[in-house]
Amino acid sequence: MPEDLARAIDELEALDVASSVDVCAEAAALAATVCHASAGAGTAWAVAFGLPAGEFGHAAAVGSSFDEAPTPVLADLDSAGGRDRNRRGAYARGLAEVAMAAASLGELTIAALARATVIGNAQLAFAGVTGGPANAGSASVGLPKAGLANPANPDIGSTPAPPGVAAAEPEVAPADERTLEDLLAELDALVGLEAIKTEVRHQTQVLRIQALRESAGLRNPELTRHLVFVGNPGTGKTTVARLVAGIYRAVGVLPEGHLVECDRSELVAGYVGQTAIKAAEVITRAVGGALFIDEAYALAGDDFGGEAIDTLVKEMEDHRDDLLVIVAGYPAPMRRFITSNPGLESRFRLTLSFDDYTDDELVEIFSRIASGADFSPTAATLDHLREMLRVEPRTEGFGNGRFVRNVFESAIVRQAWRLRELTEPDVERLRELRPEDVDASLAVGGEAAS
Repeated sequence: MPEDLARAIDELEALDVASSVDVCAEAAALAATVCHASAGAGTAWAVAFGLPAGEFGHAAAVGSSFDEAPTPVLADLDSAGGRDRNRRGAYARGLAEVAMAAASLGELTIAALARATVIGNAQLAFAGVTGGPANAGSASVGLPKAGLANPANPDIGSTPAPPGVAAAEPEVAPADERTLEDLLAELDALVGLEAIKTEVRHQTQVLRIQALRESAGLRNPELTRHLVFVGNPGTGKTTVARLVAGIYRAVGVLPEGHLVECDRSELVAGYVGQTAIKAAEVITRAVGGALFIDEAYALAGDDFGGEAIDTLVKEMEDHRDDLLVIVAGYPAPMRRFITSNPGLESRFRLTLSFDDYTDDELVEIFSRIASGADFSPTAATLDHLREMLRVEPRTEGFGNGRFVRNVFESAIVRQAWRLRELTEPDVERLRELRPEDVDASLAVGGEAAS
């Protein structure tokens, strides 16, 4: 085990905030998600934690949410209230140290350092700690916190579990209690997506009028409310799904309006007969709100997925008045998925297409992410980013908002490295992102731009 990582884990265990087993499992998941894309990391991780290399992918999937939510141990400390404030902060600092040390498992890359920085600062933020060890480079440079929330489209940084890897429990977004006007205003504030905004407004008006007709004792034709979202990753599908769930609640269609996010791994079990039970449990959590199934087409094509689809169709019928289902994925596979089961085809009448963002829209998303994290890219930096986007292939799977978020995460690491020799850089330098900070040719550990 690398010396820094071993020391960080020992210090984490020494805090005695939870069982050693829980702390080590949490550290292993955090480390795996930091170095998951690094060459040779799987073997190095297995040696470091004394675990089978085959568990590396699962551990990375478990840790993939640590930039958006506190780890389970930290969450338990947080729920204990103010009396654990000091231990909560100490544990979050320990997690940040583990994250930075884990970046050296396998080949050290900018991506691993950026991931470590983001996760470390996220855990510090969840613990209410300002500042901390999760900074790249030797300069004391403050970096953004808490998953780099994007004011444009918050879901662009979500990290799905690798295909075929068991993921954590389905994510549940709490019910949005805002007014219809506030929800629609947030929808309008999203970058791009003009056709989506128009369609959601149309659907909202139909549902509002149906509710008024019902309250007046008039009959309504039965219209399915379920939706299909198609498009590349990072185009705002999850963000819009959360807003739609809130909008449906605001117009009286759903009683609660929360959103349960899942994929195949949360719906399908490993044995015949168990999938129906597992899928029903997840769907039950969504009743009263919305169920969002990402990459839903992965359910089609085998008996286990077919069992999950049959369960979904039955639950949609049983809860036609208090459940919204949104399925999402790439256009062609989603068409095949919807037509694979007559019950699905009859329940999904509306498909919303999320187009790739234009270069200007991606630059605006980058600017919003930077501004929200107290960074200021120069005009030359944005021009440089626009040139990068111009030559970036837009094949199926292009990350859109996630792509520019990854560029930003790498840029903050490069900026920190660029400022490594400045003991007390001024605020302007701490905020400024230069063109060289988004230069893909820069290598950590080599000759950095000054």
